[in-house]
Amino acid sequence: MACAPAAAARCHGEVSSPSSPEAPDSPEAPDIPACPSLGQKIKKSTPAAGQPPQLTSSQNQDTISELASCLQRARELGARVRVLKSSAQDAGESCTPEASGRPEEPCGEKAPAYQRFHALAQPGPPGLVLPYKYQVLAEMFRSMDTIVGMLHNRSETPTFAKVQRGVQDMMRRRFEERNVGQIKTVYPASYCFRQERGVPTFKDGVKRSDYQLTIEPLLEQEADGAAPQLTASRLLQRRQIFSQKLVEHVKEHHKAFLASLRPPMVVPEDQLTRWHPHFNVDEVPDIEPAVLPQPPTTEKLTTAQEVLARARSLMSPRMEKALSQLALRSAEPSSPGSPRPALPATPPATPPAASPSALKGVSQDLLERVRAKEAQKQLAQMTRCLEQEQRLQRLERLPELARVLRSVFVSERKPALSMEVACARMVGSCRTAMSPGEMEKHLLLLSELLPDWLRLHHIRTDTYVKLDKAADLASITARLARQARAEEGL
Repeated sequence: MACAPAAAARCHGEVSSPSSPEAPDSPEAPDIPACPSLGQKIKKSTPAAGQPPQLTSSQNQDTISELASCLQRARELGARVRVLKSSAQDAGESCTPEASGRPEEPCGEKAPAYQRFHALAQPGPPGLVLPYKYQVLAEMFRSMDTIVGMLHNRSETPTFAKVQRGVQDMMRRRFEERNVGQIKTVYPASYCFRQERGVPTFKDGVKRSDYQLTIEPLLEQEADGAAPQLTASRLLQRRQIFSQKLVEHVKEHHKAFLASLRPPMVVPEDQLTRWHPHFNVDEVPDIEPAVLPQPPTTEKLTTAQEVLARARSLMSPRMEKALSQLALRSAEPSSPGSPRPALPATPPATPPAASPSALKGVSQDLLERVRAKEAQKQLAQMTRCLEQEQRLQRLERLPELARVLRSVFVSERKPALSMEVACARMVGSCRTAMSPGEMEKHLLLLSELLPDWLRLHHIRTDTYVKLDKAADLASITARLARQARAEEGL
C-alpha cells in the first residue's frame, strides 16, 4: 500500500490539469464542483524525510474513495463535452443549404442584401426593373431553351434529366422541377410536357421502361412542310416574350398596390414607364409553379397491412401473426403521404403611413389636398418618358452651369466665345463629368430658356455664344430653379 499516495497524486494531476478539456474548471461545465484537493491531503499524511511511508487503513480507504469520486466526475465531464460537441455539429448541419433544400437562400429568414435591394442597384435610369428572383427565372428559361433547342434540332428527345444537367452546368445553380413549373406558369405556350417511357438514357440508374418527363418545344410549322427548327432568331423571340410576360406579372402586383393607396391611383399599362417609388419590387411574391404531368400511379405495397391483405393465403399462421404484430407497432396516426400545408404568399409592400400623433391638429381637407398633389406628382413620374427624364436632368444642372459659364466669360475677357471653346472650358471647370457634345446640349437648352441672357449667333459654319455679364446671376439661377420645379410637377 506504500504506492497508493503516488498513484493518487498522479490521478489528481491528470484530472485537475488545466490543459485537459475534461477539467472541472473548464467553462463548458461551470455547474459541476471541482475535485477536492487530494494532493494537499496526501501531503499532510506524507511522513518526514528518512522515515518509511506508512498509511493506516482509514487513510487508505479515504484516499481510494476520493480517487473514485474524482474519476467519476471526470467521466461525467467527458460525457458532457461529447454531448455539447454533437449538439453543435447538428446545429451546423441544419444551417447548410443542402439540409434546408433551398440552395439559393442562406440559413435564416432574411434574404441577402443583394437580392432584397437588387432593383436599387441597377445602372441607368429607373424603369420597369424585374425582381432578382424573376431575373434568375428568365436566365433559367434562356438556358433551358438553349439546351432543349440543341436536343430538338438533332432529333433527340429532350428529357428533364438531360435539361437539368445542362442548365446546372451553364448557370452553376440548382434547377429543379419546381422551376420548370414556374416557367410553365409564366409561358404556358412554350413547351409541351409529357410522361413517356422507352426513351434511351444510357444511364445505369434509369431503366428504359421507366417513365420520364419529356419536354417538346411548341413551334410554328414551316411553310415548306419541313420539321421546325429552334433557330437563334426564334430563341431570341421566345426570350423576349418570356421577359414581357414577367413584366406583366409584376404589373398585376403593382396595380393592386396602387389600388391600396390613399387616394387610389390608376395608371394605364401602356403609359407606365417606372414603378411607384414606394413599391418594393424585390418583395413581389414568387411565381406559383404549375402542375407538371406525373407518371401513372401503380399499386405498390408500402405497409405491412397491405402485404398481409395481399398475401394472406400464401403464408403460414406463424408468419401471419408476426406481420400482424409488426403492422400494429408501425401504425401511425398521420399518414406519411399527407400533403403539407401551403406557405402563405408574401404580401406586396405597403407604403409607410404617417403616425396619427404627427397629424394631430391638421385638417382633413388639407391632408386630402396634399395626398392628391403627391399622387399627381407620382403619377407624372411613373408615366414620364426617357426624353423627359433627360431634359429634367439637364434642368437640374443648369444653375451650376450658368455660374460656370459666367466665370468662363469673366476670365476670358471676351464678349463672345465660339461654341467649341466655351464647351471645352466648361467641361474642365464643371464638377460633373460630361463630354463636349453633352455640354453643347446644355448650352442650347440654356439659350432656349433664357434668350435674354444667353444668345447664339451662327456665322458661316461656326456658332458663337454671347453672354450678358451685367445681369444678376442670382435672379438667373432662381429662374432656372423655378423652371425645373415647374416641369418636374407636370
